[in-house]
Amino acid sequence: MRFRHPDGTIVHLAYCTNVHPAEDLDGVLDQLARYAEPVRERLGVASLGLGLWLAADVARALADDAALTRLRGELAARGLEVVTLNGFPYRAFHAPVVKRGVYVPDWSERARLDYTLDLAHVLAQLLPDDAARGSISTLPLGWRTPWPAERDDAARRQFDLLARELARLDRPVRAAVEPEPGCVIETTGRLRRTLAQVDTDWIGSCLDLCHLAVAFEDPPAAVAAASPVVKAQVSCALQADDPGSAETRRALGAFAEPRFLHQTRSADGRAWDDLDEALTAGDPGPWRVHFHIPLHAKPEPPLTTAHDTLLDTLGVLLGGAAALVDHLEVETYTWDVLPAAHRPGGNNAIVDGIADELDWTRDQLLALGLREVTA
Repeated sequence: MRFRHPDGTIVHLAYCTNVHPAEDLDGVLDQLARYAEPVRERLGVASLGLGLWLAADVARALADDAALTRLRGELAARGLEVVTLNGFPYRAFHAPVVKRGVYVPDWSERARLDYTLDLAHVLAQLLPDDAARGSISTLPLGWRTPWPAERDDAARRQFDLLARELARLDRPVRAAVEPEPGCVIETTGRLRRTLAQVDTDWIGSCLDLCHLAVAFEDPPAAVAAASPVVKAQVSCALQADDPGSAETRRALGAFAEPRFLHQTRSADGRAWDDLDEALTAGDPGPWRVHFHIPLHAKPEPPLTTAHDTLLDTLGVLLGGAAALVDHLEVETYTWDVLPAAHRPGGNNAIVDGIADELDWTRDQLLALGLREVTA
């Protein structure tokens, strides 16, 4: 889906396919038929953007011209386009337990650079002819511990190599570093120091709006610190205003699940690496939890979401005289780990949920003065 900002910028809206498990090319092609095309049809649009997640083995396999031609053909036949890739998870994002494994390999390791460059070469071939550029979101260096100075130096050297290789591509593709609580780069303030050391023609930021909210960042200050914003992930954090109450703690307990890490932060600066750790602390709130909640829905009281931060940040990015980002990716990968009462059952329910999220996001963009591009 495409929108035109009042300044003339084309803003691309996609949904991230890391919500679907796929560890090989056949799996990726199956999800296009099973989910992505039905989402497009449900929305009634001629073309739907995807933020493809390609596991490392798939990205490497697509170096083969025949495999890449097969993927391009399936995308075109189903009315799907790709301007952005999610290069954060390396592989096995739907393993029974992911947790800190999602940060491996980190940016001090050659495997992370090789994976990102594989993605860049694939994306340069997938970009629509009229797309201005491509983007790849990536992890914020790695998990914060252990992170000695020599690993930081290694990561900086790898970013230098990344920028040089991106500059050689036939089409412009930029990398986007995504701050996340618990990582080396937790906030946009720390990100600013990293961006000061890299070539920002090729490396900028990915603002995940759930992460921004969990860190209790101020949207205008965060956007300014994260410039250039290459990509924004439209996502929403879980919030508990009174985590000290027994009712709230029971409700939060339903979101403490074993697959993904759910970093939790309180407004006064207390931090826990996972929700189950926070639940043993009993500290006052409000709390925000790194659990991507469907954009168009809210959990049952007494829980709520950080919708205000989401809407405020979208307003800062796209509500002004100039568009400060042109790639948006709805990234709710948590559908199948929601509490059982809210979990979609079957393909059709997931398709409906993703379509509802995109429809909700479309409404927000139109309210900010953007116009949908339909041809």
